[in-house]
Amino acid sequence: MDPEQKTTTFFYVDDDSDDLSFFQEAADEIGKTVRLFELGDDMIFSLKNPPPLPSVVFLDLNMPIKNGFEILQEIRASETFRNIPIVVYSTSNGIDTIIKCFELGANLFITKAISIAGLKKAIMHVAEIDWDNFKPDLKSFVYKV
Repeated sequence: MDPEQKTTTFFYVDDDSDDLSFFQEAADEIGKTVRLFELGDDMIFSLKNPPPLPSVVFLDLNMPIKNGFEILQEIRASETFRNIPIVVYSTSNGIDTIIKCFELGANLFITKAISIAGLKKAIMHVAEIDWDNFKPDLKSFVYKV
């Protein structure tokens, strides 16, 4: 990825319009730019047709047509996009799900926040990570809101 094309825009894909609105509200309140997508293929299309390129992709797991695991695998299989940080942001937080996300190459796992304050805190945490040097293990992989 050309560093000149990289922005501080977050991409967030989720089929739930309420979750998208909630995320947009939190991002707006802390001055972060986010592009929202209801379908994984729409986000993949946007990745392939910048600008902008995201600084981080937030990814829901439970979506129709193409689920978050499939999107994660598609991004990680791409030479061009494999280094974009991916944060799984999902209500599915069982240990098997978390381990699968880790093994597929996600960089961080966050269980969906139930409050705007919790979501803002999570987004700020993600924004402050030095992704070039962050190497998660299973303990640092899960962020607790």
